Amino acid sequence: MPAPKELDPSTSLTALYGAKLRKLRMRSSMTQRELGDKIPIAHSRIAQFELGKEMPTKAVSERLDVLLGADGDLSDLWEHARRTPFPNWAQKFVEYEARASAMHKYMAHVVPGLLQTEAYAREVLRLGQPWRAADEIEEQVVARLNRQAILAREDPPLLWVVLDEAVLRRPIGGSAAMYEQLARVGEAAEAPNIEVQVMPFEAGAHSALGGSLTLLSFRSGPDVAYLEGDHHSELVEDSAATARHSHRYDLVHASALSPTASTAWLERAMEDFSTCRKIVPT
Repeated sequence: MPAPKELDPSTSLTALYGAKLRKLRMRSSMTQRELGDKIPIAHSRIAQFELGKEMPTKAVSERLDVLLGADGDLSDLWEHARRTPFPNWAQKFVEYEARASAMHKYMAHVVPGLLQTEAYAREVLRLGQPWRAADEIEEQVVARLNRQAILAREDPPLLWVVLDEAVLRRPIGGSAAMYEQLARVGEAAEAPNIEVQVMPFEAGAHSALGGSLTLLSFRSGPDVAYLEGDHHSELVEDSAATARHSHRYDLVHASALSPTASTAWLERAMEDFSTCRKIVPT
């Protein structure tokens, strides 16, 4: 059996939580599978917690605390970690994003945070974290909107976004909120440093069906990739792996509608949501 991956608990609160969890589990002589069965959750989730890639829900953390005899230590650490504006596994990405000279994104599920409206961001965060209190969600909304200052600075990065049609068809927050969100995307696309493309359903299968993909480039230093799924995100810093993800993005980019055709597509979608907004129940 391979040795467990070494963790640096100083890198983030999530890593600290994971290191503490692993130490308690090993002290209790339980495998990840045995601990997962007692909660119950998949043992792969225990592995993600211990690697600092994911935080458990409050209920799961409290259950872990009891099962491992942590005397409240895990619960206390969870409460501290939940107050951070960004999940710790995303903090390094946010730091990279702040100094990137170019960003290329394929978004499979939602509009990227840099282009989200306040109403849309609030709904995405609320639905994705149903266990969080309203004030916590508001903290995250503010943090997300503050990130958008990157695009307004004197020397903004290039932002090239490919949006899956599913992102633009699903009325997150209702028709009025979605109309506002599409208008925001269309307005952003008029900026000289922002390009937007639509990946229509009719394009069929493509190379990024597994989830969203972001590539960040810098004036100095190697590119990095960021992969996003439903319950897992991964920052890829290995040059060879990043090059493979860049190839995948190039294929997505080539399959999408042109920026001009995408603008026309967005305008038609806005008309659909505008019509929905005007329907008044009798």
